[in-house]
Amino acid sequence: MKSLTLAAGLLALLLLLVSGPLYQMEILSLGNAFLAMRIAVITGGVALVLALIQIIFMRKSMSWPITGIAVICAAVAVIMPLSLMNKAKSVPAIHDITTDMVNPPKFVAILPLRADAPNPAAYQGDEIAKQQLEAYPELQTKTFAHTADKVFAAALATLGSMGLEVVAAEPTEGRIEAVHTTRWFGFKDDVVIRIQAEGQITLFDARSKSRVGRSDVGKNAERLNDLIDGIESNLN
Repeated sequence: MKSLTLAAGLLALLLLLVSGPLYQMEILSLGNAFLAMRIAVITGGVALVLALIQIIFMRKSMSWPITGIAVICAAVAVIMPLSLMNKAKSVPAIHDITTDMVNPPKFVAILPLRADAPNPAAYQGDEIAKQQLEAYPELQTKTFAHTADKVFAAALATLGSMGLEVVAAEPTEGRIEAVHTTRWFGFKDDVVIRIQAEGQITLFDARSKSRVGRSDVGKNAERLNDLIDGIESNLN
């Protein structure tokens, strides 16, 4: 029983850990990678049940170290995917977030990089704007009492600290484009920033859009909020 429990726990964790890298290496499709995660949850659940049976009925003959390792592996394999699923249920199933839903910043330099992306670069307008307003009402055009040059420099510095790869930086146009790549699955989200001087203030707008997937699990909104916070910090 203890060997079976350990094997189930290790297998569950292994399935979870390799799902992302195998997708990045194009060995698994996205659907199969997610299937591997679901199997990891089921296998991890089996390992936890087996461990519970040992604790209740086989305590004298069980190996606490082996069972403990199995429980830890299984718990990770179960908790991580379920937490992602719960997060996905708590946010709208959209993947294109912007501070300006009427005239969102447009991708230019990044367009060729998105040529084969399942999610088109075009903004879907009212289809997602209403959902964004309800879920992320704080994301609006930001005004800064600083020159456009200073805001531009602060935005570049913030993108660097956030680990994004800058694809284009055009000060005369007030446009910055960058890409964020997730470590586990290698998903790419594209960011475009628009900075415009208007009198004594500077208007700041940004947009973050995923290349694949219907839902971004709230990551694009989090990214824009972190971006704005970082710029404010760099300007102070």
